[in-house]
Amino acid sequence: MDVMVFVTSVYNRKAVNKVQPLLTAVPAISQWNFDLEDCDHILRVVANNLSPRKVESLLQSVGFDCRELEY
Repeated sequence: MDVMVFVTSVYNRKAVNKVQPLLTAVPAISQWNFDLEDCDHILRVVANNLSPRKVESLLQSVGFDCRELEY
């Protein structure tokens, strides 16, 4: 399992509800959560064999900015 961390423009619960069906529909994702209190609105994804680009494109497809946070 890999843990990926993203900076997003998902800033409130309504926005989370908009992306929830997209993230839960991906079988490779076992867990995900947003830290809306963080200034970068962090998304953490725990997944197996999933490209960070896939997560970025999922969020971008519904109008949110999303980019992987490099360590």
